[in-house]
Amino acid sequence: MADLVEGAAAPDFNLPVDGGESVALKDLKGKPIVLYFYPKDDTSGCTKEAISFSGLKDQFEAQNAIIIGVSPDSVKSHDKFKLKHDLTIMLASDEEKKTVEDYGVWVEKSMYGRKYMGVERSTFLIGPDGAIAKIWRKVKVPGHADAVLEEVKAL
Repeated sequence: MADLVEGAAAPDFNLPVDGGESVALKDLKGKPIVLYFYPKDDTSGCTKEAISFSGLKDQFEAQNAIIIGVSPDSVKSHDKFKLKHDLTIMLASDEEKKTVEDYGVWVEKSMYGRKYMGVERSTFLIGPDGAIAKIWRKVKVPGHADAVLEEVKAL
């Protein structure tokens, strides 16, 4: 598991996204990238987070920033999630869990005393130079997208 720090080079990724395309970090150099990891499509916190980022998409784009949400759900699941909630951001599928592991967000969780592996809600702001500018771990959804936008503006 990666223990990434701010200032480190962001691990490369190449993931399938909705609409049959794919997204790779190496193709996005020169732009700020908001890479946010979330546990599951269409669950309450994940839906609120995706709607928040979608609502601010124009403001992120005004800063030349790209938002990519990543979860282990399939592209088909992402397509349904986007349609149901009118999401406008890119959602990438990491069914093999390589990227969530590379970013250190595939962690042991516990619910009702049962331990299981899952995605820790986290966001990585990758600067135009490909280095990690800011890391948010164990994200609480309310106000998070706004806080990320402020950091993008400060880049």
